[in-house]
Amino acid sequence: MTKSDAFLSTAKRVIAQEAEALGLLSDSLGEEFTKAIETVLSAKGRTIVTGMGKSGHIARKIAATLASTGTPAYFVHPAEASHGDLGMIGDGDICLVLSNSGETPELADLIAYTRRFKIPMIGVASNPDSTLIRACDVALILPKAPEACGHGIVPTTSTTMTLALGDALAIALMEHRAFTADHFRVLHPGGKLGSRLTKVRDLMHSDMPLVPTDTPMREALSVVSAKGFGVVGVVDAEGHLRGIITDGDLRRHIDGLLEKAAGDIMTADPLTISPDALAEKAVARMDERAITCLFVRDPAEDGRPCGILKIQDCLRAGVV
Repeated sequence: MTKSDAFLSTAKRVIAQEAEALGLLSDSLGEEFTKAIETVLSAKGRTIVTGMGKSGHIARKIAATLASTGTPAYFVHPAEASHGDLGMIGDGDICLVLSNSGETPELADLIAYTRRFKIPMIGVASNPDSTLIRACDVALILPKAPEACGHGIVPTTSTTMTLALGDALAIALMEHRAFTADHFRVLHPGGKLGSRLTKVRDLMHSDMPLVPTDTPMREALSVVSAKGFGVVGVVDAEGHLRGIITDGDLRRHIDGLLEKAAGDIMTADPLTISPDALAEKAVARMDERAITCLFVRDPAEDGRPCGILKIQDCLRAGVV
């Protein structure tokens, strides 16, 4: 076996072993998982997630996932908790405590604090007879599964199961709260996900270049220059968008252009978009038609234009 084959063999063995453990975890879930969800939902405060070592790293990720999906949460380091950070845990909060062995000594003060002040505690461990599980209000037991290192000493399978369990809790809570992409966008405005969830109304301009259908082209051209969008929308007497005048329309009607009215040279029924559409969809439409602007029409306003969107605005916002 070559060195490359050996590396791949190890990788596949580890992944298969952890995948098998996740199957065991899924099969083990029951009434205690439901109680854990109900405990979080009943909290008037926040969910404090804690753990030491590798469990601490997993706890940080679970806290971040909970917070970004509608469950206020943060991580408290158990060692720092013993030196004053217990004050970060207050009335109305609950604790989600992670420890594979359930005997992590650094958790002792935090566990005692939750018992003294009657703060609900959800424990996650693999040993049902451990100090953590015997002390907690809700026990989530990780199934017996060997660590993927082959020696039973490197947290691998156990941390994978704990992370998956945290994701399961977060998504179950998210779905119960009917947490939507709009909510996620509010909590996650930055980064690629935030830009992909940006709506047209967040980027559109409300100061639109609009002229009535009978406007002389000399005046219409002045509006094009003044607004700076390179186009002008043409509306009827009721304010409905009937057409658009672009550079292409001007070139096609160059002969006698200034003797004509806006309605004579406009392209009728232009492509538009809703203000509640994702900006990503607007970019796709502009790319498809090789255009750089879209008028925005609001169905709630009988389809009248309420804004205009430039592709440059989308690109600056990171929407691609």
